[in-house]
Amino acid sequence: MIQRIPLLVFFIVIGWHSFAQKGRNVLNFNKGWRFYYADTLDKSDQYANPSFNFSNWRSLNLPHDWSIEMQFDKNNPSTPEGGALPGGIGWYCKSFQVPMSAKQKNVSIEFDGVYRCSSVWLNGHLLGFRPNGYISFQYDLTPYLNYGSSLNTLVVKVDNAQQSNSRWYSGSGIYRNVRLVTTAQVAVDHWGTFVYASKVSAQSAILNVKTTIRKTKSYHLPVSVVTVLMDNKGAVVAEKKLSGIRLNDSLTQTSTSLNVSNPVLWGIENPYTYKLVSKVYSSTGTLMDEYVTRTGIRYFNFDAKKGFSLNGVSTKILGVCNHHDLGSLGAAINKSALRRQLNLLKSFGCNAIRTSHNPPAPELLDLCDEMGFIIMDEAFDMWAEKKTKYDYHIFWNEWHQRDLEDMVLRDRNHPCVFMWSVGNEIPEQHKKEGIEIATELCNIVKNLDTTRILVTGNDYPNPKNNIIKSNQFDLIGYNYHHEMYKDFPDSFPGKKFIASETTSGLQTRGEYFFPSDSIRVWPYNKVNGQRVNAKMNDDFTVSAYDNTRAPWSSTHEATWKEIKKYDFLSGLFVWTGFDYMGEPTPYSWPAKSSYFGIIDMAGFPKDVYYMYQSEWTRKKVLHVFPHWNWNEGDSVDVWAYYNQADQVELFVNGISAGIKKKQGDDLHVMWRVAYHAGNIKVVSKKNNEVVLSKQINTAGKATKILLSADKNSLMANGEDLAFISVSVVDKDGNIVPKADNKIKFNIQGPAFIAGLDNGNPVSHESFKGSERKAFNGHALAIVQSKETASDAIITASSEGLESVSLKVKIK
Repeated sequence: MIQRIPLLVFFIVIGWHSFAQKGRNVLNFNKGWRFYYADTLDKSDQYANPSFNFSNWRSLNLPHDWSIEMQFDKNNPSTPEGGALPGGIGWYCKSFQVPMSAKQKNVSIEFDGVYRCSSVWLNGHLLGFRPNGYISFQYDLTPYLNYGSSLNTLVVKVDNAQQSNSRWYSGSGIYRNVRLVTTAQVAVDHWGTFVYASKVSAQSAILNVKTTIRKTKSYHLPVSVVTVLMDNKGAVVAEKKLSGIRLNDSLTQTSTSLNVSNPVLWGIENPYTYKLVSKVYSSTGTLMDEYVTRTGIRYFNFDAKKGFSLNGVSTKILGVCNHHDLGSLGAAINKSALRRQLNLLKSFGCNAIRTSHNPPAPELLDLCDEMGFIIMDEAFDMWAEKKTKYDYHIFWNEWHQRDLEDMVLRDRNHPCVFMWSVGNEIPEQHKKEGIEIATELCNIVKNLDTTRILVTGNDYPNPKNNIIKSNQFDLIGYNYHHEMYKDFPDSFPGKKFIASETTSGLQTRGEYFFPSDSIRVWPYNKVNGQRVNAKMNDDFTVSAYDNTRAPWSSTHEATWKEIKKYDFLSGLFVWTGFDYMGEPTPYSWPAKSSYFGIIDMAGFPKDVYYMYQSEWTRKKVLHVFPHWNWNEGDSVDVWAYYNQADQVELFVNGISAGIKKKQGDDLHVMWRVAYHAGNIKVVSKKNNEVVLSKQINTAGKATKILLSADKNSLMANGEDLAFISVSVVDKDGNIVPKADNKIKFNIQGPAFIAGLDNGNPVSHESFKGSERKAFNGHALAIVQSKETASDAIITASSEGLESVSLKVKIK
């Protein structure tokens, strides 16, 4: 027999003791795992044997994405569309103890997401298989547990070997959080509450609560369910008790309602949430379970003529589509990284996110509840018809109902979720099967939730579209086709509109090509009636002016002009908020990440960010570009985005190049001037009073590095992140616009470098390690705390440049 070596004894006395007091114990199960990466030929299930010797496997904590740690290669089966990183097979294992006091309890494990095709064993017993890499799921461990001093061994196989299976970077592994949950044998079921408001006004609301009780043993005595609503300060707002509930079946659903006076409504500007506590008591008054649900009270409407309103106030949905990767962190979820992304989106006025094209991490929805984002929660990128060889269509017939139900059950209490999308650019739009499948999917959702709008993203927004012909969708999603928006009331009488995906503009941060006032369309031109590839730039860069687009789309400005023009257009979701791994349109290799983002993959805004900020916020905005380092005498196009002013004047080395005013529906102004070293300055005025001024200087030779952190202290929890922005500057502090110096990082103290990036879609440098080249003057280091409270000192150095250090407090 193979010798069994313990991996980790996972036993927290305080945690189990608290279980006895409150009836439910939830333990973070991310720490102390072992990992082994297998190539595609190693598919042996011998590792599921709890007697296998795991001692040589790598130690790590979850969440974990193994692909992001590896080397880019054009020959990887994922292809550049999938990020050009390896898939393969990964094995995870963890040993833990369960105290004897839990022997009469139920113990389960919850996975928020595993990409993909996961199989889970406990002590050699197969618990189940889930192919969908984005869905959350739970397994009951109770029948196979050992108690007391005996170890339990949990083994997870993750099979991402069949490539390609995604049109973007998926990541690989247990890339979301894991929890161990212990309850009494009578408790609220997994995702066992459904909370929704009705008859909502500023004066009152009714909160409807459905609670599902699960029993796992013979239990004949009645129970009571007490439902308590608390405000965000912990004060009780409403309470109701249901007594004498008989648990005749394994699952019993109860229903009640709470009257809420003068509710604080959840909204974009004030995302107020309540805490709903569901308590289950035995007939003798013993607390058996306590289950907490966050909720919000709001009402909304989509109108065929007036568009979208929230809490009675007309509101444009100003959204972006985002894929799930977190840049150099890959698919491994991190709440600090998500919060940073959301803060960057919020700062240019974004108020909505489409989770393209899959169920998101639960933490994204938690943060959107907290920060005030509207969510289009999306389930599928394909149905039974494939888009890539090994994608989800393989599992569609067996798994689509279960996966869709689980998404709705998990997410239906979030006040941020306004729309369920059951598909994106589905091939069945063009097939008669589209009617049948769309009807089935909508019925699945409606069986669980009728309080939200159903939608699909349609790249064929035509009345002949078979999905739309199913007549299941009051909200019609248009992917692109901005030239057709104005005709929507005629095309779909009485229906309601959302631009579910727009724009596909293309920019590389910090790259500029002239002239800027001509639109460039990728990927082809017509020559003698034939389509031929239109090569862009030899260095695989795209101009950062808003003048390059994919042929199926429009520029950022053109789309927004249409959306803002008509009230019946409820809003839009721009493709995309951030650059993301994979889909490197307009190129393939050596490009490995996208060009579509308003913000690059490292989190540095592109210039079009300020167009949105000038249009979508009430902030005073004045942004001028490009940089001011050119060849003497070059003809340079200078653009400015601005608001809250009626004119802008440009000065070149102190000499006016003229006053510009937006004409008609213009969103920017432009000057064409000759370059002369020195500076340019723009001044915006309203009624001849200066609003803002901005100056860009010609940069000299790079001499030093500047560091700036998004926060100067981190929690000593092993998870918190600080994002350190790196700028290469001249002796006067001006950004050197073409600087590509290699920056080396060193950390002293309880922290480590979790990721490095620079926003360059063509860079093949590892996201891990301790050095990274700057791209157009900027780079990024992501610092992660350890679990010791102390100061961490981050030092950045580069040959020929002055080094610099920055202190981050770990507490």
